[in-house]
Amino acid sequence: MKTSALPWMLVLPVLLTLAVLAGVTWGSAQLGMGQVWAIVQHQIEQALGMQTAAPDWRMQQHQIVWMIRLPRVLMAALVGAGLSIVGVVMQAMVRNPLADPYMLGVSSGASVGAVSVLAWGVFAAVGLYAVAAGAFIGALLATVLVYLLARQGGRIPSARLILSGVAVGYMLTGLTSLVTLTAGQRDLANALLTWLLGSLAGTQWQALGLPAGMVLAGMLWLLAQARPLNALLAGDEAAATLGVAAERLRRQLFVVVSLLTGTMVAVSGAIGFVGLVHIIHSVLIGG
Repeated sequence: MKTSALPWMLVLPVLLTLAVLAGVTWGSAQLGMGQVWAIVQHQIEQALGMQTAAPDWRMQQHQIVWMIRLPRVLMAALVGAGLSIVGVVMQAMVRNPLADPYMLGVSSGASVGAVSVLAWGVFAAVGLYAVAAGAFIGALLATVLVYLLARQGGRIPSARLILSGVAVGYMLTGLTSLVTLTAGQRDLANALLTWLLGSLAGTQWQALGLPAGMVLAGMLWLLAQARPLNALLAGDEAAATLGVAAERLRRQLFVVVSLLTGTMVAVSGAIGFVGLVHIIHSVLIGG
């Protein structure tokens, strides 16, 4: 671990906690941070079966904090974490600091799959996870298509991979628009357009389980692959000399990236501006 990264690892969890508290506190209904913390603590103590003091807040304030704002803020944190993990993996795969799932067309594929579920009821048999299943299948197919287009002579040049991803992304964005326009119902088309812009409105506690599990599983698996990923950053030839099967690892990473991206897109929509933030950050850090 680089010594320069240690201060950030200590500071960032604190900043995340403050951001969560600020997100729950600020809004159209003004609440004090102490009051928010008291409501959260009261709810946790109740869940653990502990004896709690009588609440000194209104039921409406409890509903705003625990049932509306906190699930949305936690979902935003999970989506940010998932997309951050995917961004790191993409950078290692293509050895380009600007790589992200939006640039490589993965999120566009996830959007096509999710919109198909919403418009036509595809994968309805899996019930609650239908949108996530559609988004994963769409992301995986987009990833495979990009992989096949970028492959040249048994290798995948970084520039060719990015160009293939951009081309596939534009094509799938047009396909998403076509599905939306041909949905047949005006209300459905409006709902699809709203979802494509990205939204956490309506997030409930039961919706947090899937993205939380995916982020945790993906992070643990990628931590176990830290050394091969570092070798991949040095190039396929250097990775081969270190005993890393670059092509096999890259195929595994494609599946993991598709799974994570599909899940994040399914629960939050196609929030493409995250890619813009990622690019600005890379430019500023790189400069």
